[in-house]
Amino acid sequence: MDKTPANDRVCDKSLFAWSGSVAPKLALMIRDEAKPHILLVEDARDIREPLARYLREHSYRATTAQDAASARKVMKGAAIDLVVLDIMMPGEDGLSLCRSIRETSQIPVILLTARGEEVDRIIGLEMGADDYIAKPFSPRELIARVAAVLRRTQALPPRQKPPGAERVKFGEWMLDTGQRELIGPDGVAMPLSSGEFRLLTALLERPKIALTRNQLLDLTKGRDADLFDRSIDNHVSRLRKKIEPDPKNPRYIKTVWGGGYIFAMDPEMA
Repeated sequence: MDKTPANDRVCDKSLFAWSGSVAPKLALMIRDEAKPHILLVEDARDIREPLARYLREHSYRATTAQDAASARKVMKGAAIDLVVLDIMMPGEDGLSLCRSIRETSQIPVILLTARGEEVDRIIGLEMGADDYIAKPFSPRELIARVAAVLRRTQALPPRQKPPGAERVKFGEWMLDTGQRELIGPDGVAMPLSSGEFRLLTALLERPKIALTRNQLLDLTKGRDADLFDRSIDNHVSRLRKKIEPDPKNPRYIKTVWGGGYIFAMDPEMA
């Protein structure tokens, strides 16, 4: 005969009932948390809401924001894996928000631009956007580009230099990322092209890590501006002529057998 107090038996039954009703919901929440979280920043509701719904239907979590201020609040309170960002918004525009995101994090950004606005696309890529889509576009294209950018960026090694560090010293050189200047041992600024600056920054942020040409193209946002991976070789060659004591026997930027480059020295924060 079961001598367990009746109250305890009732408690046990209610606990099992609670578990049975909550467990499926908890499992669903865990599955949802595992999905990539996309922040969609678009002021036009008739574009924003259908795109968010389409993202959710294709195994993404989607949070929406109608302006830059709302987007900043979302990013402060949630872990975001990728931002889809409209350039033309009232108040703070998408380019300004893109710059802010890139200065403080490594969250990938896809810009939504008006067709034919080449200047905006170039500026966006210069500011660190990972890709862009020209309006009008199909939701299927957005899904494809989101998947491609996440695949590329998640495969990249993390940067080791903190985002806020503006002056980085290596050997006799100092890179001022705020002024985008390379200062030589004589205190004179060495001119760098935008491509050379982005490449040097990417290498300094990941010292002693071998990077393939494709990884360097992604890190320098060069897939649209520099269509051929030999452009990386050209940038490296020009950089070596500027910073290496002997470009044929480089001290800083070394070639990796099989394709790629490595920054062979640990830089210092100045």
